[in-house]
Amino acid sequence: MEQTTFDLALPIAIGSDHAGFEYKEEVISYLEGKGITVKDFGTHSADSVDYPDFAHPVSSAVEDGTHAFGILICGSANGVAITANKHQGIRAAICWGDELARLARSHNDANVICIPARFVSVPTATEMVDIFAATPFEGGRHENRVKKIACM
Repeated sequence: MEQTTFDLALPIAIGSDHAGFEYKEEVISYLEGKGITVKDFGTHSADSVDYPDFAHPVSSAVEDGTHAFGILICGSANGVAITANKHQGIRAAICWGDELARLARSHNDANVICIPARFVSVPTATEMVDIFAATPFEGGRHENRVKKIACM
């Protein structure tokens, strides 16, 4: 299998709960500043909300192929990752550092990055998004493993 990368001509889907709201706004601003189109699936304030209400639409947008990849942000990233991974076409990975973002893409072909706002800085979050977006899936020995993930 060839290395695969994201089609960044497509928009990036992003969503968060209240704990990730400020980070989501920062990541959107950062990406748009680079000329990248971002679709914000909410939340749109720091008021308390339920993370599945935002994780499902982001995951569906990635799963249906209309968005390059997804970014989900909540306090620990656990809730959004669990929710996103309920979608058969989603491989959501919790990342809290550059190497994890790189490996999520290169070894696991992750298509949603989940960022724990309470445990990383905004600069770390934006750097992870850059790495996630630019890192190709290696295929090769990893391809068979990734094919075994789905419960079909």
